[in-house]
Amino acid sequence: MIKSIRTKVPVLYATSLALIFAGSGYVQAVKAQSLPAVETQAANTKYKPAFAGQTRIAGVKTKTPYSVSILSKTLEHPWAISPLPDGRFLITQKMGTMVIVNAAGKTIKNITGLPAVVPDGQGGLLDVAIDPQFATNRMIYWDYSEQTAGGTLLAIAKGKLAADESKVENIQVIYRATPAYKGSLQFGSRIVFDKSGNLFVTTGERSGTDIRMKAQALDAAIGKVIHITKNGKPVPGGPFAGTPNARPEIYALGLRSPEGLAVNPATGELWESEFGPRGGDEINIIRSGKNYGWPVVTYGLEYSGEKVGAGIQQKEGVQQPVYYWDPVVSPSGIVFYNSNVIPEWKGNLFVGGLSSMHIVRLVIKNNKVVGEERLLKSEGERFRALAVGKDGALYAVTDSGRLYRVAKK
Repeated sequence: MIKSIRTKVPVLYATSLALIFAGSGYVQAVKAQSLPAVETQAANTKYKPAFAGQTRIAGVKTKTPYSVSILSKTLEHPWAISPLPDGRFLITQKMGTMVIVNAAGKTIKNITGLPAVVPDGQGGLLDVAIDPQFATNRMIYWDYSEQTAGGTLLAIAKGKLAADESKVENIQVIYRATPAYKGSLQFGSRIVFDKSGNLFVTTGERSGTDIRMKAQALDAAIGKVIHITKNGKPVPGGPFAGTPNARPEIYALGLRSPEGLAVNPATGELWESEFGPRGGDEINIIRSGKNYGWPVVTYGLEYSGEKVGAGIQQKEGVQQPVYYWDPVVSPSGIVFYNSNVIPEWKGNLFVGGLSSMHIVRLVIKNNKVVGEERLLKSEGERFRALAVGKDGALYAVTDSGRLYRVAKK
């Protein structure tokens, strides 16, 4: 992702002004905050948020002493990390392989023989999720960029991890997010199981100005959250199941490049992280049948600096992001911290930042972001994916091949 231009502005200390916006005008209100907002650089736009706290919220700082350990430096372009029931981790690598690492970060299994991927640009072997009944059925699900006659597309496959963990057996491609496109950008994609064992999958809109409006089209599977069964069929009763010419697997639409997806364990709601263009990275709560706006509504600009479309940030029938960033952080994988090991983190949303090179901690209350912290900024790493281990530690993989463990001291 191309970084936006950033210019430093003074940090606000002690008491900061919160802007409460109503329509096109706004009223200033003084609000005491314990820490200044963590973002101090100039925004790319003069766009106004739809509500107070939608961006540049007050800073917070973790009080619990914690340690940061680098468990591995030898992963090969990792893209996803999924905890296994025994405390180990299944990790995908962009070029087309998976590995299993133990709690100490040592690679103990290399899994090969997966379907061919197209590792160009933002493609490759992407997310992996283990079946909720993995302990008994050993099934795993993953997605990747696949070459077809019409171009590349996002494919979703499943298979059984062999007893010796060296390969995946009985591989089946269960879904393809069409149309295909002759490009190598913005595939998405993350996989999350719902409470019934079906799959939510995010799909990117493939970036090109000649195709991105398909994010708004109900006859295309790109720029969407899709909802499918373990066999790749539409989950019955979808919000567009009765709409003529609509794909019944579409759950939500209007997404740009959604690389994070997680269920909030406190509420059961589905949360998503999404790349904006130049500014306008978003955190959304994904709800059935809702439209999230791209490319009609956005808080970002084209990389050229021009407006996206008509430069609209609010529109009737379009959902507002819970939170957005300008300048960008390039949000990738997300995870809710649901352990009691670090109590002040419980219920917080952690976001891997790529261009920003840090992990974002967002404090959530009543579906609103009320605090933001930047972790591991000094590491200078692009944080691609996150997971919470059985031990209550936060684990992260980076584009350079590192595996981090952030744990209570």
